[in-house]
Amino acid sequence: MKKVLVTGASGQLGQCIRKLSSRYQEFEFTFTTSEELDLTLFGVVSAYFRNNNFDYCINCSAYTKVEQAESEQEMAYLVNAEAVKNLAETCCENECTLIHFSTDYVFDGKREIPYIEEDETAPLNVYGASKLMGEEYIRKHMDRYFIFRTSWLYSDIGHNFFNTIRKRAAAGETLNITTSQKGTPTNAYDLAGFVLELMASGSQKYGTYHYSNQGEATWYDFAAEILALSDSRTELKENNDFQTIATRPAYSVLNKKKVEEAFGIPILHWRESLEKLFLGLD
Repeated sequence: MKKVLVTGASGQLGQCIRKLSSRYQEFEFTFTTSEELDLTLFGVVSAYFRNNNFDYCINCSAYTKVEQAESEQEMAYLVNAEAVKNLAETCCENECTLIHFSTDYVFDGKREIPYIEEDETAPLNVYGASKLMGEEYIRKHMDRYFIFRTSWLYSDIGHNFFNTIRKRAAAGETLNITTSQKGTPTNAYDLAGFVLELMASGSQKYGTYHYSNQGEATWYDFAAEILALSDSRTELKENNDFQTIATRPAYSVLNKKKVEEAFGIPILHWRESLEKLFLGLD
């Protein structure tokens, strides 16, 4: 039985992996939070791995507060870069395969066609820059890794756009949602299931990949679909103002051709996946 460490287990993606993990009896999972395993301390990480023989480490730990990162740069780089370096070095020393998640925000959003993995990176904000540095540490320090850049993660767990829209609609608020940013809503359960299937396949096609649901949308499109599936009569207005504390890419759709060809695991369209989540909530 292969042993799998899941870090950042209290976050959205970590909880989705935990929910699906019982389907994979060939793995022994260990779930840790930042309180239980501080990835920013190399000695702590190294000792933890020495005391366990992990075959895989799925790193769900991340600093994801995009706006706040502008004023908390040290913390963003500590969690998204230096902690990742600690993991990369330790996984390499212990012959453990690292599965790590990055972001569409490593790009500047100036393209009009989906980004491929080889496109030049140019993050516009601290969050994107810190995540890119984490990627670079992994590529520098190890060979047995999977990096998956993803976008607009949501689920019924935690704080995310999906839950925020449903909560505000239930409160009868009028919603003003931007049409000025285009990307792809990605169901965190789909990403979790994809990663678990990848491990089960034993694939060694290591590298950097893009994974999101299929299609593209604005935040307004996404909100409209959530409201429609909720049978909500909440008033929804288009908002073209896209001024935020952190500069965000206007276009960040990811091309999934490479990941589809490498692993052959089907990827749902974002609307189909959103509907699937609603069916699970009924």
